[in-house]
Amino acid sequence: MSRIPSTTSLLCFEVSARLGSFTRAGKELHLTQGAVSRQVIGLEERLGTRLFLRKQNALTLALTDAGRRYLDVIAPLLQQLERATVNAMAHQDSGGALNLSVGASLGSYWLIPRLSAFTREHPEIVLNIATRVGPADFSSPGIDASLEFGDGKRPGMASDFVMPLELQPYASPGWIRKFGAKLGAQTPKMALIHHSTGPEAWTEWFRHAGVSADPGREGPLYDLMWMAMNAAASDLGAVLLPPYMSSEAVATQRLKRLSPLKWRSAKGYYLVYPHAHREQRALQTFRAWLLEQV
Repeated sequence: MSRIPSTTSLLCFEVSARLGSFTRAGKELHLTQGAVSRQVIGLEERLGTRLFLRKQNALTLALTDAGRRYLDVIAPLLQQLERATVNAMAHQDSGGALNLSVGASLGSYWLIPRLSAFTREHPEIVLNIATRVGPADFSSPGIDASLEFGDGKRPGMASDFVMPLELQPYASPGWIRKFGAKLGAQTPKMALIHHSTGPEAWTEWFRHAGVSADPGREGPLYDLMWMAMNAAASDLGAVLLPPYMSSEAVATQRLKRLSPLKWRSAKGYYLVYPHAHREQRALQTFRAWLLEQV
């Protein structure tokens, strides 16, 4: 006999806990009160623990500590199962849905502006996007692929190189009036903004530009590149940015480019996904479209 409880018993438990009544749960599930109660009792017997406190004349059901912990685990899983079922029913014989994880800055400034073209070309695919800092955790449910910054070498994962990260220095007009438009030994180290995407970027850019000075790490550090960009636009420092992010700020004169020299990181942006997802139709379609963009 399977150790996994039936979906019916889990639904009866979750709805009963949510509504506080076997009777109300029966109405939502189109079952009798007795059928719901028997499903929950069977679940308790399988688990070997009581999930509800049964008190005479109580108007609502009360969970035991074990029942509360169990509900915290299964409720999100049932919701995920419902979403997956709805997606499957809504996209029969079509592209389906793709759950994509993407860095917040890359997603907002590079991917999202291009997605209208993808939607026009592939209206059969629903693209769900979540943002995060750092590599995606594929042990968590609900992630099919990740567009992320790295070296493309993640054990057990397939990786497709999408584009490099190239950075140039920018600062606000106010900052330039105060510190000048030329970066070098005279530039205060506290006036250089760092971001976690490339914490070594200023050192590498100085070397690439032939500046012998050490930029140090004394300046502020931001997790998100777009936050570093907005800080620079607010006169808080000079920052290294990729052209795809800086173009609008330059066009609106919030930022000015300090040098035409670009430093290219040894790392880049990759589309990463488990080998088991390789044949997923929505992923294949998105991958082909994404690689065409660059």
